[in-house]
This record gives sequence, C-alpha cells and structure tokens, in this order.
Amino acid sequence: MRSQALRTGILLLVGIAAITLFAAMFTVHQTQQALVLRFGAVRKVLTEPGLYFKVPLVETVHYVDKRVLDLDLPVQTILSTDRQNLEVDAFARYRITDPLRFYQSVNNIQNANARLTSFVNSSLRNVLAGATTTEIIRTRRGELMNHIQEILNRQARELGIEIVDVRLTRVDLPAANSQAVFQRMQTERQREAADIRAHGQQEALGIRARADREATVIVAEAGRQADQLRGQGDGEKNRILAEAFGRDPDFFTFYRSMQAYENGLRPNDTRMVLSPNSNFFRYFNDPSGRTPAGNGGAPVPGNTGSLGAGGAAAR
Repeated sequence: MRSQALRTGILLLVGIAAITLFAAMFTVHQTQQALVLRFGAVRKVLTEPGLYFKVPLVETVHYVDKRVLDLDLPVQTILSTDRQNLEVDAFARYRITDPLRFYQSVNNIQNANARLTSFVNSSLRNVLAGATTTEIIRTRRGELMNHIQEILNRQARELGIEIVDVRLTRVDLPAANSQAVFQRMQTERQREAADIRAHGQQEALGIRARADREATVIVAEAGRQADQLRGQGDGEKNRILAEAFGRDPDFFTFYRSMQAYENGLRPNDTRMVLSPNSNFFRYFNDPSGRTPAGNGGAPVPGNTGSLGAGGAAAR
C-alpha cells in the first residue's frame, strides 16, 4: 500500500515537472522576433531563431514579425503646384528593426499600420504638393519617391520600423477632369493634323506648279528644237532637191509631177476642169513629158464637174 502511494507520488511529480518544463520552453522561428515579458515589463529581446526558456506563469512571450510587411494606402487627392488635382494611389513596404521600441510605441501591427498610414499621407501631400503634374508623372517620379522614403524613415525610426520602399502605383486626374483633358488633347491633335494637311497641300501645290513650269519649259524647248531640226531637214531637203535638179532636170521635173499627181488626185471626190492637152497631164500623153506644139496649157473655162467645148474632165 505504501509502495503504491510512492509510485503515484513519483508519477505525479514527473508529470508536474514535464508540464512545467513544457510551459517553460518556447521557440522563435526564422520569421519572428520575440520579447520576454515579466508582468508586462520586458526582460529579454530575442532576435535569433532557436529554442528558449522562460519562467512559467510569470513570464510571457510576445512575438514580432521579422519579415517585410505591406502597407496598402487608400487613394487620396493631392493638389500639385500647377493647380491640378491628382488622385494618388501608393503603397509602402517596411520591416520591424527594433522590436523593443516597436512594442513600446505601437505594440502591434494594426497600430503600426495606422501610424504609418498617417505618416505616408502627410509625406505624400508635403512632397507632391511642391511638384508639377509632369514632374510627378514622368520627369521626377523616382526622385520624389526617394524623398518621401527618407522623410518616412526619419518618422518611422521612432517606432522601431524601417521603410524598405515607397511606390506610386497610380497618378491620375479625377474622372471629372480626365474627360476635359482628353477632349483638349483630341482638339490639339486635330489642330496639329489640320496644320500638317494644310502644309502638305501647300507643298503639293508648289511641287505641281514647279512641275508644270518645268513641263512647259521642256515642251517649249522640245518644240524649238523640233522646229530647228525641221528647218534644218527642209533646208537639207531643198539642197538635195536643188542638187538633183542640177544633175538631172528631166528626172527632177518628172519626180515633182508625180508628187503633184499624188497630192492633187486623191482617192476622193476630186474634180478638175482641164484641157486634155494641159501641161499638167503632159506625162499622161508622153512619158518624156514633152508638151504638144500649140498648147498654151491654160485651163478650159467652165463649172466644176462639167466639160467645155473640146475639153475633158478629170476625176
């Protein structure tokens, strides 16, 4: 009976010791920092991961996140130096670098986010209010965000927090102003397009005028050269004919008569009233072209298409 009570007491003591040991142990993970509190007062600050011990029922452990945390900010309206209302959407990234100061100043993540949101909104208004819309959107955006981050780090250091990054995700005009801006941009582009078209039409008219002038000059020059060449050709022709006449007057006379027949007796309703013994038809009567004696070569008087006394009609 006594041995049974002894075994029960030993088991009870072992159980109490195990429970006490389990309650005294705690683990700090790689993503955590820990504060050991004794009746609310900080006794230890643990920043390295591992297995640690505390006094059960007397000390408690408060864990603080060691990772980079997100801070999403609500959209706010900011007035730039060029009197433009801008809707700015931003976010921040931060980490807790001093868990003791963090615990003493804000105690938890929710309170820290509220304080940081106030800091960021104030910094955005102060910095962006001193820049123009073009600088905020395009030319100095990176510089302005770095300046905002510097201001935030000075304020967040009091909370045991380091600001890792601050970014502007969206900077737009309010919806009421966007339509007016888009309409003005469209009007400006239409005006530029009209100016370009007018300039192009002016250039086209100038090019056409120059081309017409050059074409007129080219045609006139070509006509002049053609007339000159034609005159030279006629002169050469007359020279050749004169030379041919000097060499063989009879052949030249025959050739000119054949040309006269070709030009005068065309295949149409050509009518002439001439004497059959006319000098014009001398090669019809005699291949040598001799004119019969006593023929004066004068045309027979009368109407076109009729025969006079002793005359003949040629068609």
